[in-house]
Amino acid sequence: MDWQPDEQGLQQVLQLLKDSQSPNTATQRVVQDKLKQLNQFPDFNNYLIFVLTRLKSEDEPTRSLSGLILKNNVKAHYQSFPPPVADFIKQECLNNIGDASSLIRATIGILITTIASKGELQMWPELLPQLCNLLNSEDYNTCEGAFGALQKICEDSSELLDSDALNRPLNIMIPKFLQFFKHCSPKIRSHAIACVNQFIMDRAQALMDNIDTFIEHLFALAVDEDPEVRKNVCRALVMLLEVRIDRLIPHMHSIIQYMLQRTQDHDENVALEACEFWLTLAEQPICKEVLSSHLVQLIPILVNGMKYSEIDIILLKGDVEEDEAIPDSEQDIKPRFHKSRTVTLPHEEERPEDPEDPEEDDDDDDDTLSDWNLRKCSAAALDVLANVFREELLPHLLPLLKGLLFHPEWVIKESGILVLGAIAEGCMQGMVPYLPELIPHLIQCLSDKKALVRSIACWTLSRYAHWVVSQPPDMHLKPLMTELLKRILDGNKRVQEAACSAFATLEEEACTELVPYLSFILDTLVFAFGKYQHKNLLILYDAIGTLADSVGHHLNQPEYIQKLMPPLIQKWNELKDEDKDLFPLLECLSSVATALQSGFLPYCEPVYQRCVTLVQKTLAQAMMYNQHPDQYEAPDKDFMIVALDLLSGLAEGLGGQVEQLVARSNIMTLLFQCMQDTMPEVRQSSFALLGDLTKACFMHVKPCIAEFMPILGTNLNPEFISVCNNATWAIGEICMQMGAEMQPYVQMVLNNLVEIINRPNTPKTLLENTAITIGRLGYVCPQEVAPMLQQFIRPWCTSLRNIRDNEEKDSAFRGICMMIGVNPGGVVQDFIFFCDAVASWVSPKDDLRDMFYKILHGFKDQVGEENWQQFSEQFPPLLKERLAAFYGV
Repeated sequence: MDWQPDEQGLQQVLQLLKDSQSPNTATQRVVQDKLKQLNQFPDFNNYLIFVLTRLKSEDEPTRSLSGLILKNNVKAHYQSFPPPVADFIKQECLNNIGDASSLIRATIGILITTIASKGELQMWPELLPQLCNLLNSEDYNTCEGAFGALQKICEDSSELLDSDALNRPLNIMIPKFLQFFKHCSPKIRSHAIACVNQFIMDRAQALMDNIDTFIEHLFALAVDEDPEVRKNVCRALVMLLEVRIDRLIPHMHSIIQYMLQRTQDHDENVALEACEFWLTLAEQPICKEVLSSHLVQLIPILVNGMKYSEIDIILLKGDVEEDEAIPDSEQDIKPRFHKSRTVTLPHEEERPEDPEDPEEDDDDDDDTLSDWNLRKCSAAALDVLANVFREELLPHLLPLLKGLLFHPEWVIKESGILVLGAIAEGCMQGMVPYLPELIPHLIQCLSDKKALVRSIACWTLSRYAHWVVSQPPDMHLKPLMTELLKRILDGNKRVQEAACSAFATLEEEACTELVPYLSFILDTLVFAFGKYQHKNLLILYDAIGTLADSVGHHLNQPEYIQKLMPPLIQKWNELKDEDKDLFPLLECLSSVATALQSGFLPYCEPVYQRCVTLVQKTLAQAMMYNQHPDQYEAPDKDFMIVALDLLSGLAEGLGGQVEQLVARSNIMTLLFQCMQDTMPEVRQSSFALLGDLTKACFMHVKPCIAEFMPILGTNLNPEFISVCNNATWAIGEICMQMGAEMQPYVQMVLNNLVEIINRPNTPKTLLENTAITIGRLGYVCPQEVAPMLQQFIRPWCTSLRNIRDNEEKDSAFRGICMMIGVNPGGVVQDFIFFCDAVASWVSPKDDLRDMFYKILHGFKDQVGEENWQQFSEQFPPLLKERLAAFYGV
């Protein structure tokens, strides 16, 4: 006999479901308590499924809600359901998947996949066969309900379905799904494609065996009248392009033609899926070959997709020009990620290339529409294609651009400015002849009457900042800076945000070129402090920090300090220790402290104290949490990371003057704990601080060395690149202070360092720091390190040849020379690499140059004139010239 509800119990459950739809928060609280009570009764879940599947007299939202509460119970404690309850629920789901209401069918589908993903696919062997069987039903609702459930299972458990655990059900399911591509109902066709699509990226064997049938069926649906079907077809082709391009190549011409049409589909969701095709194709090696002849059609389509749609403009409040007085709603403020400190070395080339730069990818400025849309996708596609085709793109674009940029309608003009920004990276060379005319036009657009035009002009100009800075400053830099500073004080928040970000990019490019204008810049940035709402304030901190990084010690003038510090310190005093707005402010102060050096002294004590407190609080909270996870919350360790980084900034900026602050605090004890934290970013920042304190006030570090060195040794693990990098750098700094006393610790670290420098694919920064540290170890303990010379000399030389002359390079090369003195045989086989590394010095100090001279001549004398001639024949001409000119060999 089936389970039957008790009438009174049923009424209670229904009342609860009604109450839970009430907007009143007090009622909601009562509902939550009541749910907790009812969950004590095992058959409460029977009532919930009963309301969902049997109680057709109730309204659909109530029945569906009953199913969703049941789903949450399944998620939370399905393991403790008594077997009769679990069986009743499963049986009810399968019997009612064909309910007349699509809402109820969908709810049952969600419930089924939730049970299945609780490890129940193995425990519910009849589920997949029964659902597949129900697909054959003559009844549309049953077929659609079963397909809906299957689609959710395919989404949630695609890997499990393609494994031996279930006897490979896909061998039956995929051919079955393919039959339904021709079904008369568009909803069913759409489910069928969506199910198969789940298995493309993982290259499921059953799909690979049927790949040609799948592709044929897709082509047959290409012009389906249903947008959902077309969208799934486009999605399938985009994924196949990534995993089975070999099967598409024979049809590539027609696929491209098809995608050109779909990118213009009147249904924006279809157009967006199709537009992804160009992004994916751009990453394939065959892109240039297959797409060249279609650019003439594709470019206008992408450009057309870059206009704001009417709905975008409404969502962006495009008609609101002034909103600076309206406070931000808190959910608009995206979480920020603090990028922990990584120690790097200066290079020969002008611009530091930072592959992790998060700014590079934001291909558009309308972040409030952070959901991906056709405009963003079209712009991203144009950007990547510009990087593939470079100048070849311009003949198709330039004729269009002229019409767009000077168009009377603002929406079209705005899209033209976006196009110009999107191609900046890929087509820069080809754009140069037009920039003297375009940049002034863009600067004019900064004062357009439409806010959305002003904001996109900020972004596009920032993409050409490198060129602007390369011209005489009065030509473009000065007018651009003047206008951007006005925009920082714009009445529209989106423009303020775009201008601040653009200005930060300009600062990075212009560096000390900005020094003559500092007073003017600071007046604007400080004025913005009083004007900005919450969200833009966070971006303003970044612009100030970047300014400090860019002009460095030039900021250390009483007049500038007087302008800048009071508003920063006022914010610092307003914020509580728990406020996440501290992150960007601390980052900003860290840059300012480093730049101001002694100029920061009057402010350093309260800042230092607070950072130590933040570290201490976080460590204490982490300890409580580890001991009693049920009673305490896990701390947000970002507070500690940002505080450690600001302490590094203080140590770097104040140098020896930080000593009294360190003496009066327990920072070394805290540092000992931070260096052993489980979170890599905490360790990364601790090692950076350790290195900075070693340089600034070694007297406080020295007593801890015996405890610290083993920890540094265990962190020489290249799986955590940045942790390893900073630990390596800190060891090098410690060597320079310890001198010969480093001897007992050499063996703790040397083998790991030699292993890292010989690893393939090690990032450049880590290789450089490792080479410097090996050199410094050899400088202070040549006898200990020299025997290993042959194992590292070659990668050592190649990783340091591009580093600019500086203190670190100087000490490392002295170390190598001393080691060669101890073990000359270790360098013989790789001597050409040593010669090349020596030649990379522009102006070594006299005594270092003498060391190089002695080694080069010693080697030449050792092998004899004739052998040296043969040996130096292998040198590239430039190397030969430099060695002859500087060292007479």
